[in-house]
Amino acid sequence: MLFKTKKKTEKKELLYRENIRVNCKAKTQEEVIKEVGQMLVDAGYVDQPYVGAMLKREESCSTFMGNGLALPHGVEEAKKDIKESGIAVMTFPEGTPWGDNTANVVVGIAGVGEEHLQILSVIAEKMLDESAAEKLANGDIDTVYNILGNQ
Repeated sequence: MLFKTKKKTEKKELLYRENIRVNCKAKTQEEVIKEVGQMLVDAGYVDQPYVGAMLKREESCSTFMGNGLALPHGVEEAKKDIKESGIAVMTFPEGTPWGDNTANVVVGIAGVGEEHLQILSVIAEKMLDESAAEKLANGDIDTVYNILGNQ
């Protein structure tokens, strides 16, 4: 009798270097959310409808966290569109408008189950350190990866 073995799929890393864009030029908030959301789609973390859910979240409540950090993520109903937890990062050394604020670091987040809360917490905590926030906003891909990729 033949048995089918369930193929194990390796869990994705939370952040890949390909999902980091540094030295970005200012864009509209909507353009930034679409771009960082598309990075999550292209990396296989989420399905396409999640990007719309990220825009919907921003309409209901700003994801600007202070200290130059914005953490766009989808509304609760979009949980079904998340395949794996992951993040994508865009940095804006000169800043980009985020509502009435200016964001220097934008981290798009997709978290399976309650993992998004842990991801949000870890990133927000790292950004409380002003030197880390400065390094993220102005650093190269390796700097960003070393600060945010080790979670």
